[in-house]
Amino acid sequence: MAGALEGIRVIDITTFLMGPVATQMLGDMGADVIKIEPPEGDPTRGIGQKRSPGMGSFFLNLNRNKRSVVLDLKQPSGRAQLQSLIAGADVVVHNMRAGAAERLGVDYASLAGRVPRLIHATAQGFGKGGRYFDRPAYDDVIQGLSGVPGLNQRMTGQPGYIPMLMADKLCGVYLYSAIVTALLHRERAGIGQEVQLPMLETMAGFNLHEHMADHVFVPEPGKAAAPLGYARVFSAVHRPLGTGDKPLCIVANTDAQWHRLFALIGRSDLRDDARFATIGQRMTHVVELYNLVEAALGTRSREAWLEAFAAAEIPAGPANELEDVRADPHLAETGFFEVFDHASEGQLLMPRSAMMLSATPAEIRYGPPRLGQHTDEVLGAGARD
Repeated sequence: MAGALEGIRVIDITTFLMGPVATQMLGDMGADVIKIEPPEGDPTRGIGQKRSPGMGSFFLNLNRNKRSVVLDLKQPSGRAQLQSLIAGADVVVHNMRAGAAERLGVDYASLAGRVPRLIHATAQGFGKGGRYFDRPAYDDVIQGLSGVPGLNQRMTGQPGYIPMLMADKLCGVYLYSAIVTALLHRERAGIGQEVQLPMLETMAGFNLHEHMADHVFVPEPGKAAAPLGYARVFSAVHRPLGTGDKPLCIVANTDAQWHRLFALIGRSDLRDDARFATIGQRMTHVVELYNLVEAALGTRSREAWLEAFAAAEIPAGPANELEDVRADPHLAETGFFEVFDHASEGQLLMPRSAMMLSATPAEIRYGPPRLGQHTDEVLGAGARD
């Protein structure tokens, strides 16, 4: 079946992670993604193990369902070819700083009048109007500015990053959503628009969904503002809990879930304990509560507890390592990991898109491209009608 975005052509002038995450998602949903690369290729082609030159694992994980076109944008001919491709496109995505985009003529002001139906999307570090605009930005910088190290410090006493490129990946997902939203508007209004996705603003908003907490209330005159931070996640017991052998993760929220949990650990008496009678009281006494639970968990194996919790419909799961995720039986049963036969790289293991659409499912149609693999094919066809 055709993807939901079949017939949408995307000119992808992004590198590293945020932009490629968004454009790979567009490609998974059927868009024709034309990846523009310099003669030396996307820098991520050199990261990780390789079976062929320029086909590093980092690149392979981010660039399926794309076609590679090499253009030397330092040359007038390369810039002219890029403009021709954009003229026939539905979406252009870049992560250049403002000055570089203007010099290449791929900024919104340069393109809007000439290609009025174009969705012009920019993956950027910071939003316009602020003092950080047009500064260079990478994941670590954005994690730092958005408060991630401070969250870790409040919980553990030491500032630290989340051990993944979370800001890049998350902002890539937001960028995909913004582009699809703009395409929907174009279907209704017949005109394109500019899409800006600033990483700092995106991560700040994301981090504050729960951590805005009581600070959401504007204080009355003369009163101090409420503190920021969702208290439960900073407690010493907000971690996987020990059992008789391996740790597990458990979250009971409703009164009914807690009543069933108390019964399973042999502490039904806690139902009548005022400290744990309501969700508000449980939050106040969360350390005492989870210390009691963990003490009981030590009497049986993790597997025994997980079976009991599943039967009682109490949310719980193992504290997995990455290797456990790869071997997870549920992911195997849903076909989450797909083996793709690549023409030059052999068999590649790829996580499928998790977005499930019944009529227009996501699909791995073709593998990550070799550098310039589709240059002649795309440029020879000229601009689309």
